[in-house]
Amino acid sequence: MKALHKIAFAVTASLAFASCHDTAAPNYQYMPNMYESVGYEAYSEAPKTVFKDGKEGRLPAQGSIPRGFVPYELPNNEEGYTASKALVSPLAAGEYDEAKAEQLYTIYCAICHGDKGDGKGNLAVREKFAGVPDYKTREITEGSVFHVETYGRNMMGSYANQLNQKERWQVARYVMKLKSE
Repeated sequence: MKALHKIAFAVTASLAFASCHDTAAPNYQYMPNMYESVGYEAYSEAPKTVFKDGKEGRLPAQGSIPRGFVPYELPNNEEGYTASKALVSPLAAGEYDEAKAEQLYTIYCAICHGDKGDGKGNLAVREKFAGVPDYKTREITEGSVFHVETYGRNMMGSYANQLNQKERWQVARYVMKLKSE
């Protein structure tokens, strides 16, 4: 008798589950856009009314610069480096934040140049890079440090993508502080 009840229950349950499934009319979707999203093709030819020539994207006007960006006019060569030695930091006395400058120096520079600017950073000590300069023995100015941070020099790459212009000037001033110690 128990077996008959089990068989009857199994048949009833399978019929109940089978009757709920209808391939012609699927169940209700609570968020249909998540199941069947509309695919948009960026810069496609479809919307011809955006611009006269039918293109969506536009290049910036020639000679334009991003808002807040100040171009650095000196070239990336020896003449530019020599001319950079005469540059003076545009930061006012209140704009220089020594704690922030030290933090930026520690993050970006100390790994090679060392915490004291002596050229004995972690990578130099492990001999990953040879000839990391000591600030005290170099003939550098705040402007030349900024120039090297902007373009890079010898084995050092540019940090213009990691540090904005104000941050590079702060680090340059901090390097001059390390040089004087």
